[in-house]
This record gives sequence, structure tokens and C-alpha cells, in this order.
Amino acid sequence: MTCSTMKPRLLRGLSQMALMMLALPAFAQEQTADSDNAPAEDIIVTGSRIARPQTDFPNPITSVTAANIQESGRTNLTDFLIQTPALVGSQTSNANAGSNAAIGTSGLNLLNLRNLGEARTLVLVDGRRHVSSLPGTAAVDINTIPLDLVERVDVVTGGASAVYGADGVTGVVNFITKKDFEGLLARGQVGISGHGDAGNRFFSVTGGKNFGDGRGNITLNYEYDSEDRLEAYDRSRNFSRNRTTFQNNPDDPDDDPNIPDNIPLKDIRFFDSARGGGIDVDFDGVPDFRADGSPWDPGSFVPPFYQQGGDGTPRSDYIGDLLPDIERHNVNALFRYEIFDGIDFFAQGKYVKTKTFTISQPTFDFYSWIQPDNPYLPASLRQLALDNASNPDNPVPGQAGVLLNRDNFDLGTRGEDVDRETIRTVAGFNGDINEHAKFEFSYVYGQTKVKNRQIGNRYNDRFYAAMDAVDEGQFLTGTPNGNIVCRSNLDPTALPFQPIASPGITNFGSFTPGAASGCVPLNPFGEGSPSQQAIDWVTLTSVSHDKLTQHVVSGSISGDFGDLFSLPGGDVAFALGAEYRRESSKSTPDPADTAGFTFNNVLLPSKGHYDVTEVFGELNVPVLKNVPFAEELSFGAAIRFSDYSTIGKTTTWKVDGVYAPIRDITFRATYAEAVRAPNISELFDPSNQTFEFIDDPCDIANVNNGSSSRAANCAALLTAAGADPADFQDPNSASIPGTVAGNSNLTEETAKTTTAGVVLQPTFLPGFTASVDWYNIKIKSAITTVTAQRLADLCVDQATIDNQFCAAITRQVGGANAGAIDSFALFPQNVANFHTRGVDFMVNYQFDTSDTGRMSLNLVGGYLDKLTFIGSPGADPSDDRNVSDSVNGGPAPKWLFNFDATWKEGPLTINYGFNYFGKTLRFLRSTTAGDDDYVEGKYFKIKSKQEHEIQLGYDVTEEFNIYAGVNNLFDEKPDFASTFYPVSAVGRYFYAGARVKLGSVF
Repeated sequence: MTCSTMKPRLLRGLSQMALMMLALPAFAQEQTADSDNAPAEDIIVTGSRIARPQTDFPNPITSVTAANIQESGRTNLTDFLIQTPALVGSQTSNANAGSNAAIGTSGLNLLNLRNLGEARTLVLVDGRRHVSSLPGTAAVDINTIPLDLVERVDVVTGGASAVYGADGVTGVVNFITKKDFEGLLARGQVGISGHGDAGNRFFSVTGGKNFGDGRGNITLNYEYDSEDRLEAYDRSRNFSRNRTTFQNNPDDPDDDPNIPDNIPLKDIRFFDSARGGGIDVDFDGVPDFRADGSPWDPGSFVPPFYQQGGDGTPRSDYIGDLLPDIERHNVNALFRYEIFDGIDFFAQGKYVKTKTFTISQPTFDFYSWIQPDNPYLPASLRQLALDNASNPDNPVPGQAGVLLNRDNFDLGTRGEDVDRETIRTVAGFNGDINEHAKFEFSYVYGQTKVKNRQIGNRYNDRFYAAMDAVDEGQFLTGTPNGNIVCRSNLDPTALPFQPIASPGITNFGSFTPGAASGCVPLNPFGEGSPSQQAIDWVTLTSVSHDKLTQHVVSGSISGDFGDLFSLPGGDVAFALGAEYRRESSKSTPDPADTAGFTFNNVLLPSKGHYDVTEVFGELNVPVLKNVPFAEELSFGAAIRFSDYSTIGKTTTWKVDGVYAPIRDITFRATYAEAVRAPNISELFDPSNQTFEFIDDPCDIANVNNGSSSRAANCAALLTAAGADPADFQDPNSASIPGTVAGNSNLTEETAKTTTAGVVLQPTFLPGFTASVDWYNIKIKSAITTVTAQRLADLCVDQATIDNQFCAAITRQVGGANAGAIDSFALFPQNVANFHTRGVDFMVNYQFDTSDTGRMSLNLVGGYLDKLTFIGSPGADPSDDRNVSDSVNGGPAPKWLFNFDATWKEGPLTINYGFNYFGKTLRFLRSTTAGDDDYVEGKYFKIKSKQEHEIQLGYDVTEEFNIYAGVNNLFDEKPDFASTFYPVSAVGRYFYAGARVKLGSVF
């Protein structure tokens, strides 16, 4: 084709594509099904061990292919999969970065099907289990799956537990890998945001060779991916000190119904601490002076414990990173050889090395006691410190001194530097028993090792000793000599004095006080004042180790009874098998953390394991086929019997049916009852220390924001603690100590899943497929560990305070802080119920556009009709439908669409995608129930997600392809009061890549 003839055709193609986009709803990117009404080949589809056409499968399957993934320009699989309606609540890298990340989760990418939790989402590779990456759980880090070896990803809702076992109560995500590779394929891609940051580098090379006259194949793959860390301050509009957050309205202290309870404010700071220190001389909890002795600027008070402007530390300083730094090396080997006619030996091996680094928050201290003889104390405050010996409000009666509150950024911000190594091997045999039966036997071994270096940690006893400095001459002789030393070097008994001013710090022993202790005095007054020698002495990098192992031995026979009998619809197909699985997990914290010497939570070693033996069977009965009013009629069933070493015996089963009155339309339905056994962490975790912030639901600003029972329950709790419910204000401005542990008395949770749908493949419209599927999932006796905030809310939102949530919270009785929550205990229980239902739909249409190439149009969408959580029997349900943050942590939009259009003409390919979900509630309904003035009306919802992307690809030769694209084409921003919602803070993103292939490839 010459340039003169190419250009008009190209312009016509572009024009036609544009008209298509205008004529059809512009919804996001996601694909499934085959392109034409070609005869369907019998294959093993996800959710069954019986070979059959994919369009005949009774469960709805959403599939995305390798081409779909590449056209998205994303090298992180989870970033792509969250565009699927069923996986919108999954955890991407930003969910496990900075202050969002829990200990040990930094950089993990975890799938969450139907917003019912990662623990209920079963991730498979080629239908087999994969070792977890998160200790004590079955959660698989999607970063361990090689991107360029993925052929397709199947997402199946319901009915999977009978086929694959526990953890799949909500469904399965199955990554199907490429097989029998012949040739060489290499791909490289680089990307960067429009801000010049968040860079990405990706490279993959795959080589394969057939041998033995085609009886065998060996394939090797290496993949490298690097994602740059993104700090919050790289996005000044949302994350600088001008960041907007919703706060209690200072102008509404009496909850006037005509005044919003909460308003958006900028430059919100902690009222009681500063990066360089705030000095409290009158013991009222609010600093009176800066670190240099000048008067403290309190800004404008924002209840309950913030200020706007002034000298306090900005809340935004505590965000840390928006994205972690991730570097991944992934090596895979695949082998197959036909050892006898019709019998293959196969083996797979992988090694994944992932390194993650992220920064979160500093250490911080409240009410540290500073004595008058501390030479670092501003001279202007020394007399005030001396006078406090007789102050009746002195927390250390009779002692002279002042209190110091400090956010210790200059000691080094805390973060995680995590190395994860994953090894997985698969070996087995498969082949033909006869023309009506096949067999497979396999063994899977998986191991994940985690080394977590928690940087910026601190020895508490050393810190307090170093901060308690004196002039050596003054201390010994009364005459200063300018030599500043630690008091404990001169008086080894001085160290225990500090815990009086710092409640909760009771463990000492990382050093021996005295002249040979090595203590280096630390100047806490002013940011940057501590010397490097002092910082080195008081800080440490804690190192913890985790090891997870998985063994799975399974065997199955599948086939049909065609040699015995047949039905009018065909041969009855079956699958029978057995499986043994053993899972184990061991975690070893740093000894200093276990001893309680550090700023980190007290972490105890933990380990646990379980094994399960299972037998299963599956049947597909084709009753009719190719007869009037029954193009197809078939029924199926599956059952699995399991025996766990932890909970005993369980049974999972399903029944299904497919009916096609004519070729153009197929009805399908499934009913399943499934179980999920508790995982290792839920059963065996020891009681570990934790600290969490709780916005007390009984505070006068919150008491009217919950269930109809909240006010009465709060009144009962506060009265018993000696507080007045009518004017109770939460006195806690810091995180609250608590414990989190496993529960060996857990039993299995049960789920009932129903799906029903219709598939349209009209013969008069070749290349067109559409489907609509309804799903309904109910989970009873659900195992759940709520957050501390949820625990506090659920306590007072039940019918009475006689519930398991209130039993896990204590409040201070009497005293100045009467009624304040002072401890909590978190542990999993079989008490919750979940219920979700909705509709998924899909439309695919591929067609030739006359002489202007080929067009592919794909639309996948979802409608969420219900998502409720019931914390305990008899409690009011928590309605999480259409909220931005559901009980299991992900957004749950009511409507979600993905539209994708691809036009190909000769060597040129143009792809356009649009990802959309509707407006969602900013706050939980339980928070705003019955409170129309919680915020101004326009703020109740967060804006919709509308993200466009485009990619252009060009085949320079048959072997060489180049491509480039833009994600978030119009640079959509997160909500003004959010970090990564509803769109990424990365912003507009550019990428370019090239692919080279030699040989037949596949």
C-alpha cells in the first residue's frame, strides 16, 4: 500500500471510529468472549474440571486477554483488573503505601471480589493454587504473576468452592498462562506521569523451543518491572499544607440543625505537637511556647484536637508516600514432554524477587518530661519549669519541669524496606486413559520468604535517656563546664523517671545505664537540633522474617460415559478427584520489638499450620441438543467433601443448568453452598499490641450520627464511667493502645450463591455477543475482625450494649478523662453476615468496516443492588452500597462501566478506553444516618470516576511493533478531600513501548 492510498483510508477509519464513539455509550475498558459465532471448542474453563464450550458454561465468566492488558498500557495487573466491576474494591499499590500500609503489607497487590474481602477471593494460576504473600492468609500478591505469560484472566462469581475448595466463597480469579511457546518474544516499555514522576520501566523476554518432533517444549521467561515511589508532597494541590479535609465545624458546638456539623478546611494541624517541639508549661495539654521559647501560635481551634494554621504539625505531613517504590524480577520455566503416546509429563518453576520501599510516619511523643536543669531547655523557660514544682496540676507532683510534645521527623521517618522471595514449582502427569477419559496428577510446592526492614524505628529507653540531658559540671559540682551528657550516665537510677510522663512506655533494657552505656545526649528543641550521633544511638532498623509454605497434591479423572450410553444431548461428562493441601506460616519479629524496647508495636512470634484432605466430583448431563425449542438443555452438579485439621469436616456443593431454546439465546443459572475455613492468622495469631485512632461515637458531635440505639447506649456507657453524656467530648488526641489476636474457637463460615443470566449471540449479527447475569451472595457466620473504629461504632449501634463489641472496649472510670476509650481488643469472630447482589452485563461486537479495517467494541458493566454487613445477630445492617469505603475497604459504586474500542487497519491499531463509575457517598450511612446537617448537601457525595485512555500501535514489520499511549488522558484529579479517590493522584500518564517477535511464538 502506498502512502497516497493509505492516508484517505486511514482518515475514513478514524472518522468512522469517532462516529462509533459518539453513537454508543462511552464506557470503560474490559473484554470477554470470542469474536465471531465460530464453532466453540471444548476446553477446560474456569470453574469446572469438565471440558465444554465456554459459551455453554453455567457460571458467568468475565475474561480479559493478553491483548486487552497490553492495550491498557498498564504493567501492574491489579491496576488493570480493578476496572472490572467485580474487582473494583481490590488493593492496588497505593492502598499499601505510606500511612495506608499496615505492617508487612507495603507494595502488595491483593484482589477483592465483590467487596467481600481478600480472604474470600480465591486466586489461581492455571486452575491451581498459588502460595500466599501475606503471612497467615491465602492472599496472593498479583505482582508475583508474570504479565507477559498471561494468556487471559477469568473472573468467576460463585459456585467455585465445590470445584477448587475453600476461600472461593465469592468466586475465583484464574490466571491462564501461555503454553507451548515457539520462538522469541521481547517487550520493553517505559512510562512517566505528566508531572515528570511516578516513572515505570518494564522489560520481558520469552523464548521457547519445541523438540523431539514436537513431543516436547521448553519455555523460559524473564520479566523485570520497576515502579518509582511517589511522595505525597509531589502532588501539592491535594497533599500539601493546603490540603482540604473535613473537620468538625467550630461554629456548630451545639449541633444546630441549620449549621453543617462538618466543613471542608485547609491547613489542618495537630493542636498539641510540632515538628520541632511544643512546650507545655501549665499542663493544660496545649503548648504554650515553641521550641525556641517564643510564644506558641495556636491558630484557630478545630474540635476535637486540631487547629487551623498556627504552629502545630500539619496532618498532611503524616501521609507519607502515595505509591511505593517496587522493583520486581520474575523468572519462569515451563516444560512439557510426551513420555508415552497420549501421556505428558509437565513441570513449571518460578522465582520472584520483589523489593518494596515506602515511607509513612515519624515517631512522636506527647508530654515528655523535661527537667529545669536540661541545658537544651530555652533559658527563658527555666524559671517557669522551676516554679512548676508547686503547680497543683503537675502530673509529677513536687517535681520541677515542663512537658514537651514533638513529631520526630528529624530522627528519620518510619517506613518499610521489604524483600519478598517467592518460589513455586509444579510437576505432574496428564494424558488419555482411553478415548472417553483423561487423567491428571500434580504436585504444587510454594514458598514465600519475607524480610522486612522497618526503618526509622526507635529505642524508647535510649530516646528518653538521651533527651534527659544535664551539664556534667553542674550535675556533679554545681558549676557548669559545658560538657552535656545523659543524666543516666551519671545517675543510672534516673531512667525510670521518664515513664511517668510517657504512659505506656514501661519496657527498658536495650542498654545498661551508667558511664559505659554509650548514651549520647539529644537536643529535642527545634527541628534538626538532634545530632547525628544522638540519632544513631536512639534509632534502629528492625528486621522481621516471615516464611509461608504450601504443599498441594491432587489427582483427577475426567471424561464421559460415551462408551456406555449417551443422551439426546450428548455424552454425560464427569470429573472425580482427590486433593491434599498443607499450609503453614511463621513470623519472627525483631527481638527488640518483641521485648517492647521500641516505638513499634509489641510484636510476638507467631506460627501455625493446617492441612485438609478432600474428595470431589462433578457431573454435566446434556439432556437435549439441536432439537426444536431446545438447541441445548443441560444440567450439572458438583460436590466436595473436606476434612480440616482445624475445624473438622465440611461439605460444599452446587447445581447448575443451561437452556438455549434457539441458537441465538442461552439461559444459565447456578446455585451453590460453599464454606470458608478460617485461615492461619485468624486461628493462631498471638495477642499483639496495636495503636489506632478512634473518633469516639459517644462524643457529643457524633452521638446523633449512628443507629437509633446509639444515644441510649452511649448514655449507659458514659454514666457507668462517671462522665456526663450531655457534654462528653472525647479527650483522646493520640492513638489508643489495643491488642489484636487470633481466635482458636473459630468455625467455618457459610455462603449461599445464586447466579442467573442470559447470553445473546444472534445469528443475524455475526461477531456480536451480549450477556446479562444476576448474582446474589449471602454469607452467614462470617469471620470478621473489625477495625478499632468499627468496633467502637458497632458497640453502641447494636440494640443494647450487651454485645461482643462492647465487651472488647474499655473506658476510663472516673478522673479528668472519665469515659474516654483507653483500650480495645480486636479478634476474629463468627458473628457477621454479608449480603450482596447485583447485575453484570457485557456486550462485544467485532466487525469489518468495509475497506477501512476491523472494529472491536466492548462494553462491560455492573449494577450493585445491595451490599450489607450485619455485625451481630439482631443488629441493624450496615448498608455499604454506593459508598466510597465499604466495610472490607474498597469502593462499592452503584454503577460501573468499562468501554473499549479498537480499530485496526493494516499495520495501524488505535485503541480507546473509558473507565467510569458513578458518584459515591463520602461517608458511611451509619455515620450520617438521621443527620441531614452532617455536611452541606453538595458534599455528601464524591464525584464520579471518568478516566479516558488511548493507545496507538504500529507494526513496523511483521516482527517489530511499536506503541505509545496516554492513560488519564484529560488529567482527572482525585476528589478535593481525598488522596487516591476516585482516580489516581498520579494524573495524566504517558508510556511507550516496543515488541519484537521471532518465530511462530504461539
